[in-house]
Amino acid sequence: MDKVFIEGLEVDTLIGAYDWERGIRQCLRLDLTFAWDIRPAAATDDLSQALDYAAVNQHVQAFARAARFELVETFAERLAAELLAHFGAPWLRLRVTKPGANPAARAVGVEIERSRP
Repeated sequence: MDKVFIEGLEVDTLIGAYDWERGIRQCLRLDLTFAWDIRPAAATDDLSQALDYAAVNQHVQAFARAARFELVETFAERLAAELLAHFGAPWLRLRVTKPGANPAARAVGVEIERSRP
């Protein structure tokens, strides 16, 4: 299976378990990899046969604006389910990085892989 990826997508969202985090929006950095058969798009040069990066970006940005989670884990699970359902990819890998969450580390986060049932 081919893979389509979007790397370093930044979103602002309300995320965090601490009181001081509940009143501010924070940046998350996302790396997404979708299983996607690119052959139909390559054969026809037709965007409707491809995974539309702009549409994925718009969907992710809208999700992040509306999200109100304490945990990065919850953000990742819910976003993965949303993307699989909306775009119809059979599988995806999602890495969610929260820069600045730990002063001793460049970033912390989670990486998950999920498939459609």
